[in-house]
Amino acid sequence: MTSKKRKKRSKKSKGLKRWKQLNFGGKVWRVIWVGLLAVWGFTIFQVLFCAVFNPPITPLMAKRFFEQTKDPDRPVRFERDYVPLSQISENLVNAVVVSEDGLFMYHRGFDVHQMKLAYVESKKGRRERGGSTISQQTAKNCFLPHKHSMVRKAVEAYYTSLIELVWSKKRIMECYLNVIEFGDGIYGCEAASQHYFGHSAKSLSKREAALLAVCLPTPLKSNPGRPSRYLSNQASTIQGRMRKYGHINLDAKREDLNPRYLKMMDETLWDFVWWMLTDGESLKKR
Repeated sequence: MTSKKRKKRSKKSKGLKRWKQLNFGGKVWRVIWVGLLAVWGFTIFQVLFCAVFNPPITPLMAKRFFEQTKDPDRPVRFERDYVPLSQISENLVNAVVVSEDGLFMYHRGFDVHQMKLAYVESKKGRRERGGSTISQQTAKNCFLPHKHSMVRKAVEAYYTSLIELVWSKKRIMECYLNVIEFGDGIYGCEAASQHYFGHSAKSLSKREAALLAVCLPTPLKSNPGRPSRYLSNQASTIQGRMRKYGHINLDAKREDLNPRYLKMMDETLWDFVWWMLTDGESLKKR
């Protein structure tokens, strides 16, 4: 037996001996922290992997597939075609920013002001306001099931913080536009553009981009290829905002951005948690 094999066998026996010496509580604690460390390592791997590659499949894609197979009146469809950001029209980037997250370039993953408004309105029983940023939606669509719970929201916040730390704004937008749901079994802007308009996402007009953007909140109920009057009116509103906002520069550095809006985004997720535990509890009773 070689010295290397003897050392490996010795380490293994010592580890087994230490494990046997632990009491029941010690063994439970060891299993818990090793498990948590493994889960944390896996999340880091996921984020680093998706910083370069789009996810092969997302939890929502799997969920929709099983829903389709169980419903005899629902066609089984899986349309997806990942493309780089250079092959996506700037019109669509502009449309989703003004429609979903006007301060996308300014925040660090969370729009705390909108989160406060959404929290107060939900506690008062009013119609829930959409407080999620594009970064949050990207984290949710890439890594998490679409299930409403406080635990999922907490994990979503963790993933959002990670991708804002590791990815660029350009990468967040690229991944978002490639995995977001545009219809039942239709994922990503390239598949949506081909399905609804018969051409690539690179060729999307301002009108087509606006129609795709306004269907994002309710993709299973909307058809941008044959829009209802309501959807058409919403798209016209988005087009008006697009003219006002102008071109969204995803390469812009923070020092080049409008300081007024940067100041608005100074609050962090921890500021929101503290507010929720203090002022939020009193405001929601008014």
